[in-house]
Order: sequence, then structure tokens, then C-alpha cells
Amino acid sequence: METTEIRDNEIIQPRQQADKMLFWAVLGLLGFGILAVYSASASMAAAKEHSTEFYVFRHIFKVIAGVVTIWVLSKVDYHLYAKYSKPLMVVAILALFLLLITGGSGEKKGAARWFEIGPVSFQPSELAKWTLILHLSVLMSRKAEWMDDFKKGLLPSLVWIGATVFLIALQPNFSTAAVISAISLFMLFIARANLKFLIPIALAIIPLAGLYVLISPYRLKRITMFLSGHETVNYQLAQSIIALGNGGFFGAGIGQSKQRDFFLPEPFNDFILPIIGEEYGFIGVTFLLAVFVFIMYRGIKIIKRAPDLMGMYLASGIVITIIFYAFVNAAVTCGLFPTTGLPMPFISYGGTSILFTCAAVGILLNISKQGIDLNPVHEEEEAE
Repeated sequence: METTEIRDNEIIQPRQQADKMLFWAVLGLLGFGILAVYSASASMAAAKEHSTEFYVFRHIFKVIAGVVTIWVLSKVDYHLYAKYSKPLMVVAILALFLLLITGGSGEKKGAARWFEIGPVSFQPSELAKWTLILHLSVLMSRKAEWMDDFKKGLLPSLVWIGATVFLIALQPNFSTAAVISAISLFMLFIARANLKFLIPIALAIIPLAGLYVLISPYRLKRITMFLSGHETVNYQLAQSIIALGNGGFFGAGIGQSKQRDFFLPEPFNDFILPIIGEEYGFIGVTFLLAVFVFIMYRGIKIIKRAPDLMGMYLASGIVITIIFYAFVNAAVTCGLFPTTGLPMPFISYGGTSILFTCAAVGILLNISKQGIDLNPVHEEEEAE
């Protein structure tokens, strides 16, 4: 039997339903992503002698699997994951290590990042990223009293963060390693890790990242030429800017993109946003990013209402990751950041990313279902 508790002049009531507004926002993005992938992939599919629906049908299958995953995990008590977070973390680390020693299914874009089993591809870094967020949430909630202590509170989390980031960086996958580092540090900050330890760690990452770039002539050349605006290395960005410019304020119309026709590389993957901008215009891109801002708003409400520290940390990690990926992807396509290879959540074509991000949303919805409502009670009402 559920009870209602009064604490510090606030009524605390257990929630009974998941955040429907968040669910519909995510479902809307997934549905819009199907339209965007179809438009962006049709020309390439035809050029490869497939039907124009080849890629979008595969994408629809992954979206359906993602929606089912959201529904299932929204009904699973997120506390159950605490028992399995460490074994899952070990599996993720082993998968990253196996990828390094076997080379996976060969190199793509100069890096070994995938295992392929028939038509299904699996990216271990996606498993590692979300598993790390889960395990950090469990660790930080259990060691909340010792977050001021480096050895007892901070070091266990840093070991898992370091191992994950190091193995991903060796693929090499600098962008994902950098993003995971940033998300992890932000989670430690939320958990009130002692700043006298956290700030030096954050500052130490900068020269390490610089060294990582310097030891690779390719990465160094890519960064320096990006900063100089060299057209050769920025071909993809130049085509992206053209697509956004073609869209103007209102867009050229659905299915009317010209840059998708073998001008813009990755038009339905990492660079799908410029195609959206070309077809739907500035208004369309603005509305799309506004939906992510709305997801962030709903996520913050879930974080504030989380019933315990694990729920709060886990919800924070999920929301930070989704929003970070969305706006970094947008920044890349506008030329504010170097090309990173990070997908637009829920929109870009892909399997592993959609499935794991949808799984994270399902967990977030379960946290919202178990959250508490805090309603101020005025003294006059209490007197009555």
C-alpha cells in the first residue's frame, strides 16, 4: 500500500506513471529520423543497385527494436541493474580488448570499431559508454560518504573511467574517448567529488589529449588544417555548409535535397543534420534542437525527483549523454568543432547507437516512474 509522507512542509507522493511527455518526444524524434534517413539514403541505395527503400527498411527495423527496448526497460526496476553493473563493465572492457587484438571486422575510416555478425554490426564502445554510466552511478551512490576521499571515494571510479577511455582511444576513437571523459567528469562533479582532486584531474586531461594528437601525424594534420580552414580536409564540412545554406529559412522541401546526391559524405549517418537543414530549413533544424532542449528539461525534472542517489546519478548520466551528443553533432555540421563521427541521437542511421540510446531512455522512464512529486504545502492549508 502506497503512503504519502510530509517532509519539510512538502508533500512527497510516489509517482505511478512514467514521464509520457519524454516518451512522446523521443518517439517523435525516432519517427522523424525515419523520414530523414529515407530522404538522405535513397540516392545512395539506388546507386548501389538496391531499392531506394533499402536503408530505410533496415533503419525502421532498428527503430522498432529500439521502441520495444524502451517499453520493456521502462517496466524493469532500475535498482536491479546495481547487482549486474560490475559484471557488465567487465564484459564491456573485455569486448574493447578483444576488438583491439582481433581488429574486429576490419578498419573503417582508419579505425577498428565494429564487430559484424551477418547483417548485424556491434560497436563495443557504445556498450562501454552506457555500462560505464551505469556502473559509475552505482559506485558513486554506494560511496557517497567518501567522495571527499581520493582512495575510498574517487579512485574506484577513476580506474573504470581510465580503462574504458584508454581502450577506446587505442582503436583509435579520439572523439568518443573525449566525450566519455567529459561525461564521466561531469557525473563525478554532480556526485560532489572533492574539487581539489577533480580539477587537477580535469586539467591533466588537456596535455594528455594534446599528446594523443601529437603522436599521430594524421590527427595532428587534421586538427591544424581544420583550424586553418583548409578546403581539402574540410570538404565534408564545406558540403555541409552548402546544404544548410541551400535550405535557407523555410527549406527546399521534403525530399528535395541536392547535397545528398553524392556531394555530402555520410548524408544519412553523422551528417544527416545538414540534409534536414536543406529540406526543412532553419526552422526545421531549430525545432529539432528545441525537442532536445525539451528532453533536457524533462530529464532535469526526473533528476530532481529521483528517489535515491543511484537514480539521480544514472538519470544525470543519461540526460547529459543524449544532449551532449546532439549538440556536439550539430556543432560539427556547422563547423564549430572538427569532424568527430558522433551520431545525432535517435536520428542518424545506425543500429548499436539507436538500440543502446533507447535502452537508456527506457531506464530513464523507469526512474521517472519511481520518482517523487514534491508539492509545497502552505501553512494556511496545513492549518485547515
